[in-house]
Amino acid sequence: MREKTQLELARAGIASRELKILAAQEGIKESQLLQLVAEGKAVIPSNKQITLEQPRAIGKGLLVKVNANLGTSPLFPQAKEERKKLKVVLSAGADTVMDLSTGGNIKNIRAQIRKNCPLPLGTVPIYEAAERSRLKGEGLINIKEDAFFQIIEEQAKDGVDFVTVHCGITQYSLSQLEKQGRVMGIVSRGGALIASWMKANHKENPFYADFGRVIDIAKKYDLTLSLGDALRPGAISDATDRAQIAELTTLAQLAQEAHQAGVQVMIEGPGHVPLNQIEVNIRLEKALCNDRPFYVLGPLPTDIAAGYDHIAGAVGGALAAFYGADFLCYLTPTEHLGLPQAEDVREGVVITKIAAHIADLARGSKIAWEKDLAMAKARKAFDWQRMFELTIDREKAKKIHRRRSSGIEEECSMCGDFCALKIFKEAFK
Repeated sequence: MREKTQLELARAGIASRELKILAAQEGIKESQLLQLVAEGKAVIPSNKQITLEQPRAIGKGLLVKVNANLGTSPLFPQAKEERKKLKVVLSAGADTVMDLSTGGNIKNIRAQIRKNCPLPLGTVPIYEAAERSRLKGEGLINIKEDAFFQIIEEQAKDGVDFVTVHCGITQYSLSQLEKQGRVMGIVSRGGALIASWMKANHKENPFYADFGRVIDIAKKYDLTLSLGDALRPGAISDATDRAQIAELTTLAQLAQEAHQAGVQVMIEGPGHVPLNQIEVNIRLEKALCNDRPFYVLGPLPTDIAAGYDHIAGAVGGALAAFYGADFLCYLTPTEHLGLPQAEDVREGVVITKIAAHIADLARGSKIAWEKDLAMAKARKAFDWQRMFELTIDREKAKKIHRRRSSGIEEECSMCGDFCALKIFKEAFK
């Protein structure tokens, strides 16, 4: 077990095992990654108690990362289905996994996911706190303040690497929401839970009022804090309003406190944002939060893509990442419609990885450009096997090619003898 956090080690100029692996993975010098982590511009989510097989670095100048959400609901609490989803998202190439379970034996489900997940694992602790309170018949608004913190520590002990904590929703930001008004109100589950508790108990958000306690737990386990966007807009008409910006300003302050204490921090970003407002949202977070890693859900640039929200989110995600977002949380075809199944989460990962790669290209990533150049050369050479190796969804590409193959290696069934490459090769040989 490491004694110091990744941030403390980086400040001391010490490259951890994870940092050495990741510098090579990102194609940069260890000294560069050390500086990014030391400055809080990159994080390496990795609980002190475990040794991740496949660590990841998230932050400025690094490859854009993709998160996949798993988790039960009270209506579908089957752990078996979540294990199946985990296998799917790992094979599809997710960079991190979050367990958002709200039904069934949550602790056991988390333990099974942790045991079988070689990637950084995240959670939203308040979900389990709320479910326990519900099962006891106490009601959500009667959750004891200590329970908010106890569940974070319990999940940290279980080996979670990063947690979403909705600490930026305050009495002030709630007042801004109420004064301005919103079409959709609060769409964050964690945000709605905290807001209802605050309203019923006439108290400040415990995560904000006693943020030092959150920092202490995080530092003990090297738990990366993902400061949640409880007041993210859930409709295009609510984007970039006073409540959202008030919360972001608070998150900037809390992120600075955590960083000074030696705790790694990410900032979570908005949900529904029209395309013309994405750039300002990203630049605002980067300016206010000292370039800390920005973790965005989508963003979704339209409200009317139900069934295709993963594609709409990829459009928003590619643009957000181009402007500086570091971490994309996938959306699936079932967003706004229901709990995703295994094929839905697979499709969500693939689509979001495409968005991340598009952004990497636009940001000038050498690794991304080398992949596309290799693909162009493979296509020119009609090297189908190499094409399949390079494409993001290999299995689908193989399946489509075999289904409509002409049986001739140096052509596809779209063009046959009229293949532009063949014609050009013959004419200019």
